[in-house]
Amino acid sequence: MEANTKPFSLFDLVYKYGTVAVIAIVVLLFSIVNPYFFTYDNITDILRSISIVTFVAVGVTFSLIVGGFDLSVGSTVSLTTVVSASMMVWYEQGPLVTLAVPIVLSLIVGLVNAFLAVKIRIMDMLATLAMLYIVNGIHTTYSKGYSIYANMPMQDGTNAPGKFQDWFLWLGQGEILSVPVPVVLTFLLVALTHVYLTYTRQGRMLYMTGGNLEAARLSGIPVDRYRTLAYVLSALFAGLGGILLAARVGTGQVSAGGSMLMDAVAAAFVGFSVFGAGKPNVFGTFVGAILIGVLLNGMTMLNLPYYSYDIVKGIVLAVALAVTYYQVRRKRRA
Repeated sequence: MEANTKPFSLFDLVYKYGTVAVIAIVVLLFSIVNPYFFTYDNITDILRSISIVTFVAVGVTFSLIVGGFDLSVGSTVSLTTVVSASMMVWYEQGPLVTLAVPIVLSLIVGLVNAFLAVKIRIMDMLATLAMLYIVNGIHTTYSKGYSIYANMPMQDGTNAPGKFQDWFLWLGQGEILSVPVPVVLTFLLVALTHVYLTYTRQGRMLYMTGGNLEAARLSGIPVDRYRTLAYVLSALFAGLGGILLAARVGTGQVSAGGSMLMDAVAAAFVGFSVFGAGKPNVFGTFVGAILIGVLLNGMTMLNLPYYSYDIVKGIVLAVALAVTYYQVRRKRRA
């Protein structure tokens, strides 16, 4: 009896390992051009630089898993960045309030997103686009359009009474055994969410909900509950990313999360093609964030103009999407 062997396909090979191969090639090229690129300090700088984007991208990944798309993550980052900074600088609060208030606000954003998209049934992209504007308006109104920093002038003519506390700055700038704290937190996030999505019942239900909503509903899966969960987690991770951003730069920068949205989306979609997953997944998202981080770091070291960075990110995203959707069409034809 003749064995049924699958014919070799170069495209399948590129689809599965192309992203990892590109990272290896880019690292090799940048290392040849600049001997300081492939050093421990620079590698940790890259990982530190993508830590916040990874938090936000993991949130986007959860919304993609259930067939949605959360556009409000960037504004949520800005909101929690400003609020966490104000808790210390304006109100001189301790760790509990400084962390709890922005986290609660991010959860509220996720619940409102879920209400609009799941309960009211507004298209996910439009619902979260509306929230993007609403949250941007809220945090800008709250901060009066100013970044928040120690000793900043207040409207009554005095200076802000508080400052960024050492424990908070340690979250963004400290180290554990010579490894930056944000990098440690990022690895923990990726590992825990990967286990959650891969090996738990809830994780499988989330994928089933996004795979075929109607079939999942007919199977007895509470799809509205899982879609709500996905949006709440998306906002939560964006909020945590905003807190880390404030801790890293030591200020509450207004609209700081604006650039995070597209980087997070690019990382999440690049992750579709990592090891041929063909679906949103946390490990692939992390690899996508690494690819973007390596490219941006290398271009910075080569002193390329900053306005060319978006061109590169756009090309990476376009290629990743083209490969992914071409593979989807191939599977459907097969």
